[in-house]
Amino acid sequence: MELWADAVLIVAAAALIDRFAGEPPNRFHPLRWIGNTVGWLDRRVSDRASRANRLWGFLSYLGVFALFWTAAIALCAAARVCAPSYSVEAWGVSASLGEILWILASAAAFKLSFAVFSFRAHCAPIQRDLEAGDAEGAAAKVQMIVSRDTRGMDEGHIASSCCETVSENLVDSAISPAAFFGLLGITGAVMFRCANLMDAMWGYLNDRYRHLGFFPAKFDDVLGFATSRASPLFIAAAAYILRMDYRAAIPAAREGHRKTPSPNSGWPMTAAAAALGITMEKKGVYVMGAGPMPGTRDVTRCCRLVELSSLLFMFAVALPLFALVGIHAQLMAEDLLIGIAEAFA
Repeated sequence: MELWADAVLIVAAAALIDRFAGEPPNRFHPLRWIGNTVGWLDRRVSDRASRANRLWGFLSYLGVFALFWTAAIALCAAARVCAPSYSVEAWGVSASLGEILWILASAAAFKLSFAVFSFRAHCAPIQRDLEAGDAEGAAAKVQMIVSRDTRGMDEGHIASSCCETVSENLVDSAISPAAFFGLLGITGAVMFRCANLMDAMWGYLNDRYRHLGFFPAKFDDVLGFATSRASPLFIAAAAYILRMDYRAAIPAAREGHRKTPSPNSGWPMTAAAAALGITMEKKGVYVMGAGPMPGTRDVTRCCRLVELSSLLFMFAVALPLFALVGIHAQLMAEDLLIGIAEAFA
């Protein structure tokens, strides 16, 4: 098959895996392995006050990226070159077994870098508790998806926490990994995911991580700069299809994106709040939107909005980029690794 057809199948297969298979068990998820590796590196640091930890943070990122990039690229390369050499033909299209396995391996590797449909799974138990009138149980479960004290939260703030997390993760969990996959193939997806996860673990302005997390936090901000600012366009498009307030999304993002401490997260959050017609509030930090506090139904509406926004970006932007650029970059990376392996064989 032509490379552009391979690109279409890889992106479509990744989206289908995400929709129907979802996330692997936590102990088998590469993100868990990355997190364990970062935790091991964290425990190697003794003098937290030393500015030399900025260098350690940079080198740690390079090491984590190199390790998991090698594993992902090796998996795809092995699928391409190690399969028996015979072809499969269906509906007038012929493809080698290696090509088919490479498409599946690339789709699986890409899928592990993003999550679109898992938002509902995270929010569903919280919604069930709210519908049953168990605000205390719902607040305890919210603690698993937000970094704030959730004790004593009312229903509106619990639902708001869900909507905030879902809309913020439009950029971190969907648009950004898809964009860098489009540009660089698996290399780009791994590059972003390592930076984003290390920022989540080390990106705190406290005595423990002020220096250690400096590079991952700044690099994550740089990588998310363009995608966060593009996100309101896709939120508006999805809101139009879903008959939400699409006209309000982009102006709200322009006006209110600075409300969050993060330079990037305010863009999708303010756009989503405006499109949904709700208010999102983190007490003492920000209030965004002009509507009422959300309820359980609004959490479902937010998930739908973010899911459709993600798919629109993936197929309108990431797929063409991957077909034109990223798939070639990925093949070059695989060929480089194959060449290195042959040199040491």
